[in-house]
Parts: sequence; structure tokens; C-alpha cells
Amino acid sequence: MFPQRLLPKYLLPKRLLPKLAGLVLALGLNAAFAGASPLLESVKQNKQLAQQLCGDFRKLNAGGQKAHGPAAVRSTASSQGLSTLDAEILTTYVVGMYCPDVR
Repeated sequence: MFPQRLLPKYLLPKRLLPKLAGLVLALGLNAAFAGASPLLESVKQNKQLAQQLCGDFRKLNAGGQKAHGPAAVRSTASSQGLSTLDAEILTTYVVGMYCPDVR
């Protein structure tokens, strides 16, 4: 793209860029899942909460809404005192483990 003589010497060689991008991605995902782990453990320890959430998700489905839709995720976040990211993770986990019939 640029002639080599115009590139500053401090830029990374092209062969290192994919490795650096992979490292950054891995660290970011690791941080997201590390924060989610206590959240998921709380659901594992409280099956009643999982069953309650499944009931809520089934009601949404009966009304034509998806459990993973933006409005549903915001509602779950609000009712559980979570960020929307944590609510998305919680919804995915609960649906996958406890109510796979939910959409």
C-alpha cells in the first residue's frame, strides 16, 4: 500500500499484525467471560431463578417476541440488576441449559 521508505520504522511488520489482533481478541473475550462466570454460577446454584427466567422467556415467545431481542434483554437486565451484556450472556446460558424450546 505504502512504499516501504515512507513507513515509519516503529510500525509492526505485517506478519505480526494477525497475531497481535488475535491476542487482543483473546484477552477481550477472556475478560468478558471472567466477569460472566460468577453470574452463571449464581444461576447454577439457583435453579428456581433459571425456571423463573424460562417462564418469562416463554411468555415473551407466546407474545411473538424473542428472548434474545433487544427489548427482552433490556427487561432481563433491569429485572436482574445487570448490564445488557451480562443479561445477554445470562439469557443465552439459561435458554441453552434450561429451556432450549425458547426462541
